[in-house]
Amino acid sequence: MKMKWLPVLCLVLTAFAAKAQQAEIKALVGGTLIDGYGGRPLRNSVIIIEGERIAAIGQVGQIEIPEGAEIISTEGMSVLPGLWDMHVHLMINGHADYSHWDKTYPPLFRDVIMPASAKQLLHAGVTSARDLGAPLEDIIAVRDAINRGELEGPTLYVSGPFIQHEPYPGTELFRWGVNGPEDARVKVRKLAEAGVDCIKLIDQDQMTMEEVYAVVDEAHKHGLPVVAHSHRPEEVRRGLLAGVDCFEHTGHATAPEYPEDVMRMIKERTASGKKLFWTPTIEGLWNYEYLRDNPEELDNDCWHEGLPDSIIQDIRQSWAHPERLPYFQITPYRKPTLRRKFEQLANSGVVLLVGTDSGIPMKFHCQSTWHELDVWVNELGYDPMLAIRAATYWPAVAMGVEKDYGTIAEGKYADIIAVKGDVLRHIALLQDVDIVIKHGRRVK
Repeated sequence: MKMKWLPVLCLVLTAFAAKAQQAEIKALVGGTLIDGYGGRPLRNSVIIIEGERIAAIGQVGQIEIPEGAEIISTEGMSVLPGLWDMHVHLMINGHADYSHWDKTYPPLFRDVIMPASAKQLLHAGVTSARDLGAPLEDIIAVRDAINRGELEGPTLYVSGPFIQHEPYPGTELFRWGVNGPEDARVKVRKLAEAGVDCIKLIDQDQMTMEEVYAVVDEAHKHGLPVVAHSHRPEEVRRGLLAGVDCFEHTGHATAPEYPEDVMRMIKERTASGKKLFWTPTIEGLWNYEYLRDNPEELDNDCWHEGLPDSIIQDIRQSWAHPERLPYFQITPYRKPTLRRKFEQLANSGVVLLVGTDSGIPMKFHCQSTWHELDVWVNELGYDPMLAIRAATYWPAVAMGVEKDYGTIAEGKYADIIAVKGDVLRHIALLQDVDIVIKHGRRVK
């Protein structure tokens, strides 16, 4: 008779243990809190975490730490929200030959390459990321596995395949062409029904204007923001006319600045009161020549994590002669234009977002995000507090999740990182994040 109750007792105990674990309390004590809102940093901060969320914030001696809480010292550290990277590609990891990669590795995207990329991002302090271009089923599966706790990685917001006029040969797995406005709507609906978080638009200057309107309108009907490339002036013009929500890259090749009419359109859009977001992805262009001539960072094994030796060696071999890579031949001519274009954007009223194109040749998920912040602050003179907000608060706003993410505040998810030293004085300290907490769980 007693044995009959044993399964019930086991269930009760399991549920109790799960509840206790969920309510686990942590206290981050002693660090300087930069909460993402842009105000004065809080010295000697205390952050109380209960389960997945932030329960209370105060200062040492002014807030009670619950009995039994796990105390994590952040003395001498900057404590800030987990970083966002608003332009990553989990399906690639620094390989310099896209054609070879796209033929060889799709069978390994879901189970090997994407999980490795996600883990590398998280351990670099990136707790949220927007993936802009990947096979639909694979990226949805990886996103959902992370959300279920089956994989380590940032909270992902994904576009699935690019939408464009015609896919480049051999890229049909992650690029979808459109043929007429109705086909454009059908493709967007298919992505929306699959559960993507945004729509990625590229080469919109090669579409008809009716097709561009159809993509943006159908996406907005499904509550999805549209992210568009800005490689050429006409891409920006058409995107602005159609109501694109966010542009990617500085683009415009070696042109010294954005055309006057494009800047006028951008300013008219921002003056209308409707936010326009822009992700410049500066660092891959800015740092290429230095990396080419000083390749020590290529030997950093942080990008090896999760990858088998065969893939590591294949990636390494692909950029054995970085000066020969076709991908970067025009880069030395583009770099001198970046400062002016960044300045134009910063003064136009757009909201700048930190994103990196992480995964492109010689750019690794464990390094890209801090490199972007470093270039903004130390090379382009951008205010470090604004740069941090461009990697925390504003991305959450752009994705419509600011009630739960992007800042350190009571009730929000405990996505928190900490690094020794003052990141407002030395932003490059973010290259070595000491503590990473995601949804209340310490992962580093």
